[in-house]
Amino acid sequence: MSALVLLFACFVLGVLVARFASPPQGLASALNWWVIYIALPALVLELIPGLRPDVQLWFLVAAMWIVFAGAWALAAAIGAWLGWSRERIGAVTLAAGLSNTAFAGYPLIEALHGREGLALAVVADQLGCLIVLAIGGVFVATLYSGGRPRAHHIIRRVLLFPAFIAFFVGLSAGTLGGWPDELERTFARVGATLSPLALFSIGLQFRLRLGRSQLGAVSLGLAWKIALAPFLVYLVGRAAGVEGLILVVGVLQAAMAPMVSSAILAEQYRLEPDVANMTLGAGILLSLLTVPAIDRLLW
Repeated sequence: MSALVLLFACFVLGVLVARFASPPQGLASALNWWVIYIALPALVLELIPGLRPDVQLWFLVAAMWIVFAGAWALAAAIGAWLGWSRERIGAVTLAAGLSNTAFAGYPLIEALHGREGLALAVVADQLGCLIVLAIGGVFVATLYSGGRPRAHHIIRRVLLFPAFIAFFVGLSAGTLGGWPDELERTFARVGATLSPLALFSIGLQFRLRLGRSQLGAVSLGLAWKIALAPFLVYLVGRAAGVEGLILVVGVLQAAMAPMVSSAILAEQYRLEPDVANMTLGAGILLSLLTVPAIDRLLW
């Protein structure tokens, strides 16, 4: 509980600093750079060598694709029925289909299930949601903006992502017996900065402006992301015989708030960024309450 209180305090502090303290311009971008290029790879390098092989690890990857595919199918079907524009369908697909498995997922799962749960969260993020973002997210953004996806851009984006490289370096280190103690402690100390800085950065960027004309699209995205998607992932996991912490982490990662990159993609490709941003803001606020609640139901 104390870990969850810390995370919530970091988020609220970020909101308050953005509102009242006039932080330096670009502070959130600088924090995000540290988290993505330094803290996240260090955390991956620490955790992955100790990951125990398990045949059920596929579920953590599949869960992220289930969330994305379901969001796309739902947005396309409801959008066609309600006469939504292609831009709105694309925005809802991105916001509802991409989980915030790193910035929100790592801190929350570590708070709920410790380092063992965090190692599984890394698998869901690096082999699941990162690939979904680079392939599915870019494909949908390009498709609904009227462009043509380029495979070599997608492949390059995945292969050069720092934490993705660190994942395979960590696997190699694990086969050789792991890191020397001092190096492992260094990775742990640097990686420990991820959770408070990530939640503080999310707080700095938090925006919640609900427009009535867009409320239906935001509500649909949130209903899928916060409730329907994790429930479907749970049903798939149970039907496939997945059990224990792997099932729990897969469901919780599916239940995370929308990924910050979903709003960035919507902005870059002009896919109703207001819808994506509102879904992101409301989703972050809700998930701080709903993810722990879902965890209690699962255990």
